[in-house]
Amino acid sequence: MSFFDEALRDTAIYIDLDALRHNIRNIKKLIGPQTALNAVIKADGYGHGAVKIAKTIMESGGDYLSVATLPEGMELRSEYDYPVLIMGHTPDRYLHHAVENDLTLTVFTEEQAAVLNEIAGTLKKKARVHLKVDTGFHRLGMDACEDPATVAEAFNRICALPFLDVEGIYSHLALAGEEEDMAQFRLFRAVADAVQCSGMKYRHIADSIAAVDYPDFRLDMVRAGALIYGMKGFKRGSVDVKQIMTFKTRISQLHRIPAGSGVSYDYLWRAEKDSIIATLPFGYADGYPRNMRGKGYVTVKGVTCPLVGVLCMDQVMADVTALGDDVKAGDEAVIYGSGVNEMTVAEAAALASTNKNELLSRITRRPRKIYVDEKRE
Repeated sequence: MSFFDEALRDTAIYIDLDALRHNIRNIKKLIGPQTALNAVIKADGYGHGAVKIAKTIMESGGDYLSVATLPEGMELRSEYDYPVLIMGHTPDRYLHHAVENDLTLTVFTEEQAAVLNEIAGTLKKKARVHLKVDTGFHRLGMDACEDPATVAEAFNRICALPFLDVEGIYSHLALAGEEEDMAQFRLFRAVADAVQCSGMKYRHIADSIAAVDYPDFRLDMVRAGALIYGMKGFKRGSVDVKQIMTFKTRISQLHRIPAGSGVSYDYLWRAEKDSIIATLPFGYADGYPRNMRGKGYVTVKGVTCPLVGVLCMDQVMADVTALGDDVKAGDEAVIYGSGVNEMTVAEAAALASTNKNELLSRITRRPRKIYVDEKRE
């Protein structure tokens, strides 16, 4: 059975779990045994399927998982008892769900800490939290830019609440440049060092890029997101990671058209010569960027074939003229890959004028994910 048969469709995503293990092992080796690896699997694991990859991550050396929202956390909790940090804001009216499901919450106000403490007391449970410091990103966190001592004092009061288990404290880098990164790091350390919580185990500020580029930033934990999927955004350091995703499809139909013929909506592309056009069953409803018209390509039998015409919701067309009589309906086409002449996610992001994380996270659940695990076959 081919992996397309398992997908029940001629478009599917292949996730290489051995490559994922390789990435986790090498990241763990990089950060060392004293630093915990928190794998960020928000946005459905950056399009890779959070629930499916979580087990492989944790069995390969992951120490913690992070998501952005309460529903993402509860989806993981329905399958696993791994520690899960919700990095986004959880409104007060939903806090009880997190406590009941033993999910770790991000807290950045004394007011919410008091509400959470009351809820946890009512439930006769401890609520696990990580405190969030705003060191200049100005997204979430208690703002420490003007008065770090006051922030530390507020956090110490939160630590004293009887039904809260303050397990960690963290911040997020803006990555605006080395000078700014260092200033944020120093501010974070000033706050974290002044917070006295007896059970606090984790101080963390490093994301994927900082974990590689700034060894001093690794502290007790790093939050690796893009890196675990094989995306390389670092500039100063290095770590061997592999893209774990391959996005594939098959040719549905071939059209042999004469010069001057138009393809797709509005005939914005016309053939300059007699051409062979392949219809491929994927589109922007699968998460592929619609603005790749005139820039994107697929790879068929090792040959790059440009996408032509307006990209549709469910189908796109590619010029496969270069293959001549060697092409046929049913031939495989690689959308994102990492082999010879295949478009990587990094290249696709550059062509689409976005970043790799957006490109991955916009992949919808429509294309089935097929998890290939050679270790267990």
